[in-house]
Amino acid sequence: MPSSLPSRIFNWRILLVLLLILGAALRLVNLNAPPLDFHSTRQLRNFLVARSIYYDLLPNANPQERALAQSFYRAVGQYEPPITESIVGTTYLFTGGESFAIPRIYGAIFWLLAGIALFDLGRRMASPTAGLISLAYFLVLPFAVQASRSFQPDPLMTSSFVIGIYFMYRWMVSLTPSPLPIFGEGPEVRDSWKWAILAALFLGFATLVKVVIAFFIGAAAIAAVLSTLGTRFWKSKQVWAMAALMIVPAFGYYVLGHPGRSTEYFFSWTIDLLKLITSIHFYAEWLGFIGGLFGLTILFLSLVGTLLAPPRFRWVLISLWIGYLLYGLTLPFQMYTHSYYHIQLIPVVALGLAPVVEAVAAQASGLTRFWKAALIGVIIVIIGYQSWIARSNLVANDYSGQPVFWKKLGDVIPANANVIGLTQDYGYDLMYWGWRKVNLWPYSTNLAALKNPDRNLTADFSNITAGQDYFLVTASSQLGRQPDLKKILDGYTIASQGDGYILYDLHRPK
Repeated sequence: MPSSLPSRIFNWRILLVLLLILGAALRLVNLNAPPLDFHSTRQLRNFLVARSIYYDLLPNANPQERALAQSFYRAVGQYEPPITESIVGTTYLFTGGESFAIPRIYGAIFWLLAGIALFDLGRRMASPTAGLISLAYFLVLPFAVQASRSFQPDPLMTSSFVIGIYFMYRWMVSLTPSPLPIFGEGPEVRDSWKWAILAALFLGFATLVKVVIAFFIGAAAIAAVLSTLGTRFWKSKQVWAMAALMIVPAFGYYVLGHPGRSTEYFFSWTIDLLKLITSIHFYAEWLGFIGGLFGLTILFLSLVGTLLAPPRFRWVLISLWIGYLLYGLTLPFQMYTHSYYHIQLIPVVALGLAPVVEAVAAQASGLTRFWKAALIGVIIVIIGYQSWIARSNLVANDYSGQPVFWKKLGDVIPANANVIGLTQDYGYDLMYWGWRKVNLWPYSTNLAALKNPDRNLTADFSNITAGQDYFLVTASSQLGRQPDLKKILDGYTIASQGDGYILYDLHRPK
């Protein structure tokens, strides 16, 4: 193994521990802040589900609140199994109630465990130096810090994915030294069974947590099997066992258990939006978007590193990029609008950097002690700067007033009233803090224009608001984008008005 640059100045194990401590510290900033700093709609949805699970488990829960929590759970829809929500909801029982800190702590733990696997993979693939730099990028990238501590299935999915790829690499290595005439027999293969099973369990679990990771896992598994066993892979019992463990859980849940949801999602987000991929503008938007998340220079360096990777792992890295491309073409709208849809690319980029770092480290090995120290100093400055940016993003905005606002608004709305409105986050803020459900008046967005370019919402006002008692407006910018709707609402009496909201009485026209 190539000599490690930091090992000549520090023990790499000490640096590993320091990086993990730094990664944990960044993710524990503002632990109890409202979850509005990163894709608040998705996070609040998970908090509502976790609350319902908690109230179901809580022996002395208020029956009315339990029923409301259950109704909110049904209202937010279910696309993935509530694994993270169940973990958090169950933890509430032992920590004294709901808390914004608990899912963030779990997210940090998941990410750090993945980081350990990623480091060891980088170390085995190149050197401890390469593994440490890849880990540093994985831990302190500002986007990674925000995304990994958010309450949604993606951090757990990505963590399981990274650990599964690590075990798959160990499986590949265990079979490479001594090819056998009949795969599935012999001491080397028997020894590799543990890596095969571990890889399949983690990769299968990642796919169950959120099925979109299947693009990455499927591509990586194919590349790993073909590059290790060649065209005779079909003779390997391990391959078939791995395939079953990776496919069956997600297939059972998404295809057999919830076929309607899966079909709806596919047609809504893929078939209806495939026209986007025919435009050059789409690819420019996509590249610009991920450039803002990862840094374009880093992305290109990672691609170069992918081609420089050791032969054993090169095709796996290439396949992960191919899987990402197919994933993006399947869900085109999210590629330039939803940052958390790119969270699984973080470890791919980090691993691609390892061969580049190793090449730099080899060049640096001939430097004098002074210039080596200077190089390490530059690296420390870069890591420190990225850490400072990551922390600054977490403390940049104060959302402490939001829970109070939504609770007061919930008190204004009668408990049994039917409310429709233009409000943020699909009404999840009002559900979570105000314990009131609101039906949604359609937003005026680019997505709505793509899907229904000719729809006239105001012409359907009577049909859409049938059976509703009030019309709530908290998203004033959305009302400004629908002037015809504002004219209609101006014809109704205002039942209540305050800083940040207007409540129209639909039973009292002016």
